[in-house]
Amino acid sequence: MKYMSEYRDATRVKSYLAELQQVVTKPWTIMEVCGGQTHSLVKNGILSMLPDKINMVHGPGCPVCVTPLHLIDKAVFLAEKPDVIMCSYGDMLRVPGSKKSLLEAKAAGADVRILYSPLEAVKLAKENPGKEVIFFAVGFETTAPANALSVLHAERAGLKNYSILTSHVLVPPAIEALIRDETNTVQGFLAAGHVCTIMGMSEYFPLAEKYKIPIVVTGFEPVDLLQGILMLVKQLEAGTYNVENQYTRVVRPEGNPQARAVIEKVFEVSNREWRGIGSIPVSGYEVNKQYTAFDANKKMNISIAKAEESKECIAGEILKGLKKPSQCPQFGKKCTPINPLGAPMVSSEGACAVYYHFNCTEEPV
Repeated sequence: MKYMSEYRDATRVKSYLAELQQVVTKPWTIMEVCGGQTHSLVKNGILSMLPDKINMVHGPGCPVCVTPLHLIDKAVFLAEKPDVIMCSYGDMLRVPGSKKSLLEAKAAGADVRILYSPLEAVKLAKENPGKEVIFFAVGFETTAPANALSVLHAERAGLKNYSILTSHVLVPPAIEALIRDETNTVQGFLAAGHVCTIMGMSEYFPLAEKYKIPIVVTGFEPVDLLQGILMLVKQLEAGTYNVENQYTRVVRPEGNPQARAVIEKVFEVSNREWRGIGSIPVSGYEVNKQYTAFDANKKMNISIAKAEESKECIAGEILKGLKKPSQCPQFGKKCTPINPLGAPMVSSEGACAVYYHFNCTEEPV
């Protein structure tokens, strides 16, 4: 890769679109798993350029969007303690809990801070020995190395007042849960390139073979996405089900061994609840026993009752690819980025927020 503009080249885009028109003969439903891919598809107008037979649906690809309601409530509860500094990424602050968001807790006086890295939270813990500094560790496998590294740095510094509230989710188990769902209509997946940059591709081969479904690891620029869609459609038309790598300039089959080693040192795989979807086995990371002292869930020893989601929000159907955001009766009415009913309207990578900001009313074929 020399320049990013290579992957936004109009000539290459037109070439892939023309080839798609020639190749596709049947209706196909394809899901991009990552919210960053959803954002790029909508922002660049790709959905409206695709042949009518290709129906793109949007998966649970935003970790902010799938963080369970009770975990938001737990973060708010902890943030309101006078001896706690709660830290997280910006998007997480606006996600509604059952009663309030972290941003609303901050407005009421809680010490809630927006950070760009968990290592900043470790520094805060050093500077505030009388406070418990908690980093709300949200993300896919992509952010797990940095969050794990913060624990190792805190241990090395001998900090007793740093912990992480973990809400890490894993992509391959989520794809399998979607495939196994009796309502599933997805026939091919665009896998998230940044996740595979860390974890590699090995976990996708058993899924493709077991469920006879093609998977293409794809980047985020217009050329990446169109090439990935073309690779999937060619497989679907041919009746093959392989794992292919469109994002070869970044993704290696083995991923990043150093990053994976850090993850494996601090975390262990666990069951995880996904907001709007439910519990998915072995689909998350928890801090392992060796580092329990840095696990806010165990360290703070609190239990928060599960609250019901808004009955007016259809986030679960959207995250499963069963409906588009514009099909929600409350979309752009009762539910807006200023007053979100559900998490997909909060994050910049949430499908509902993307549709709202770019005035997308694309409907399924």
